[in-house]
Amino acid sequence: MEDRKKKVKSILVTLPKPENDKNPYAELAKKLNLKIDFRSFIHVEGVPAKDFRKEKINLADFSAVIFTSRNSADHFFRICEEMRFEVPVEMKYFCLSETIALYLQKYIQYRKRKIFFGKQTAADLAEVLKKHSSEKFLYPCSDVAAEETQRFLLENGYNFTPAVLFRTVCSDLSDLADVFYDVIAFFSPSSIQSLYKNFPDFKQNNTRIAAFGATTHKAVLEAGLILDIPAPTPGAPSMTMAIEQYVKLVNK
Repeated sequence: MEDRKKKVKSILVTLPKPENDKNPYAELAKKLNLKIDFRSFIHVEGVPAKDFRKEKINLADFSAVIFTSRNSADHFFRICEEMRFEVPVEMKYFCLSETIALYLQKYIQYRKRKIFFGKQTAADLAEVLKKHSSEKFLYPCSDVAAEETQRFLLENGYNFTPAVLFRTVCSDLSDLADVFYDVIAFFSPSSIQSLYKNFPDFKQNNTRIAAFGATTHKAVLEAGLILDIPAPTPGAPSMTMAIEQYVKLVNK
């Protein structure tokens, strides 16, 4: 691994570009004089109402919704609109984080609704879910739904129905064919799949791979790639911190 520790000047982050320069990556680029580009390797496409109808899920049957992301909220309200279903004011919303909960203001009058949120995982909502265990939950998700959330709901015996409302699709990356980066940072197994769908003959060579999360680490290794920068770690809970530590080490 020692011979891989070459200087880093350029990094590709496989996420959408942030809306402004007030983000950890912009600070990192400035601090260490790096070129950091963003390019989402995957994107989300909504499941059309005509396809959703085939699932025979009656939206009126549910008294609560569980949101694991802003995407899940977007596509829940989109499908309600396409199905001409008026969401009842009594509907209860359970969100994995406060960020998702606040995002609901885009669609509903926040103060007049029953909205609950955790810190980051379904387990954080355990206490509040227990108090509402009699609810019939709709779980809007993608075709690659978070297994952790589903497992939690199943193990605790909640009456929930997964509804695939959006799909994760590989983006067209053909314009990156002849572009080289010292580091590519991945955040999901789907992004690794996209890399090989776009570039079946991809060779890692001197490109260092950074990956966030256990499932992404596994996907990197299963693809036969070398994982140079794992995150999170006890000393680097974020991707930017992990990259910063690595760059400081190799750019001495």
